[in-house]
Amino acid sequence: MNILVINTGSSSLKYQLFDMSSEKILAKGLCERIGIDGYVKHEPANGKPTLKEEMQMPSHSEAINIVIRTLTSENYGVINSLTEIHAVGHRVVHGGKKFSTSVLVDDDVIKGLIGCATLAPLHIPANLMGIYACQNAMPNIPHVAVFDTAFHSSIPSHAYIYPIPYKYYENHDIRRYGFHGTSHRYVSSKATDFLKDKTKGSRIITCHLGNGASLAAIKDGKSIDTTMGATPLEGLPMGTRSGTIDPALVYVITEIDSSLSVSEAIDLLNTESGVLGISGVSSDFRDIIDRSELNVDEAADAKDAQAIERSKLALSAFRYQVAKFIGAYIVALGGVDAIVFTAGVGENSPAIRKGICDWLSSFDIFIDDDKNASARGGDVMDITKDGSSASVLVIPTNEELVIARDTMEMIEG
Repeated sequence: MNILVINTGSSSLKYQLFDMSSEKILAKGLCERIGIDGYVKHEPANGKPTLKEEMQMPSHSEAINIVIRTLTSENYGVINSLTEIHAVGHRVVHGGKKFSTSVLVDDDVIKGLIGCATLAPLHIPANLMGIYACQNAMPNIPHVAVFDTAFHSSIPSHAYIYPIPYKYYENHDIRRYGFHGTSHRYVSSKATDFLKDKTKGSRIITCHLGNGASLAAIKDGKSIDTTMGATPLEGLPMGTRSGTIDPALVYVITEIDSSLSVSEAIDLLNTESGVLGISGVSSDFRDIIDRSELNVDEAADAKDAQAIERSKLALSAFRYQVAKFIGAYIVALGGVDAIVFTAGVGENSPAIRKGICDWLSSFDIFIDDDKNASARGGDVMDITKDGSSASVLVIPTNEELVIARDTMEMIEG
């Protein structure tokens, strides 16, 4: 059975085609700058060449048609015809209270997703565009929605409720939902398997650290708390998102800069804040790490010296906030058996991992510097130092595989 996994953004569409008999990727790719000038990257796994080409795609419908045409093409294809795609799994960012598991897409589901748009106005419309485009191109096969929020539906009420007037929860579903659920679910399961522990009784903290970042406290295989909230803005500082701040700062910012509306201030917190806002250098952690490793006396001028200092500050603030939430989740879990680092930064930055774990010495949690420095390319990498009270693991995430597995499970009943 071949399953196509679709992850749609407002101007992008990522995809992977899986052969579920072996769970191997047949091809993966990206359509970006949809509606602008258009660019496609397609990577087949059968030895055929990679396609990188500018292509006009005014909408997601054209992007999907390009994906299908490329997957079946003579030069770049991995299947002979569209009939070899048996189902499509769609990543959907927000399921609200209505969707706590993956679902087959039908008219009622579409209506439910439209109702969730107020909770994720930047994401749900894009997700729906991807679903509509795929349904139009492949109307005779099942489509499954897999929700980022679903894994966190097990969070207890004392952890998800906000201390605001109850009517907003009761009438408008305003509560903590959490995101990156497929990633937290995947790596926590891998950690349990690696440690040869039973799920019941396990206490795992998963750190999904990338341009978007969140932590989850996972007990007995279920999420009991997570750092992101009703939207992906809450929690850790991220590439461009502020994370948790004093909510009154929205008012303060609009008072300081009277040209900004409330919605523009929220946009500033989403797109101009986080490590970009502190450093003034970049939203890419790699750029900030490179700059932070320089000495101020190596700076070309005063502006460069300031960029070096602020890059160091941005990384210190990020590492501190991650460690602080880990400490809070050790309390929530009643201890911890394993801490897992995953996603782009978590998997690839020994310096960030070390900086976070240095804060955890009071819990007798330690990493081996040599193992940490060399952890790359493995399925599960153990960087724990002998004598540590908890294991520290680096596990590459695979959200697309979770989506494909859920899709297969749904269509097989």
